[in-house]
Amino acid sequence: MLKEFKDFIMTGNVIDFAVAVIMAGALGAVITGFVNNIAMPFIGYFAGGMDFSKLHIVMGDKQYETMAAAQEAGAAVIAYGEWINTIISLIIIGFVMFLIVKAYNKTKAPVEEAPAGPSQEDLLAEIRDAIKAQN
Repeated sequence: MLKEFKDFIMTGNVIDFAVAVIMAGALGAVITGFVNNIAMPFIGYFAGGMDFSKLHIVMGDKQYETMAAAQEAGAAVIAYGEWINTIISLIIIGFVMFLIVKAYNKTKAPVEEAPAGPSQEDLLAEIRDAIKAQN
């Protein structure tokens, strides 16, 4: 069983998958940083100076000055601004993955079709003619 597991792990597909998962995690971190530190401040600036990451709703009657203060007090907070950031990250990650797959597909060599061989009927006719020639 250990040999089978070793053979399974050492196949190219598993190693390729592991590399892809690690790269996707790194790509996700880069894009999250891009969204939080570049895209959202830019969008917020043109939306009247709004900071999306701070948008929230506090459940209950008590009011808090900031989302951090509400969370520190243990209040139930709906952080919909963070959710907006996450949705924008998802869209950007999807677009980047689309571009990567599109570029990868362009690098693959086009599949050339094998030349068509003789049909089954042609082969049977050849066999028939060879048998006739022997007799």
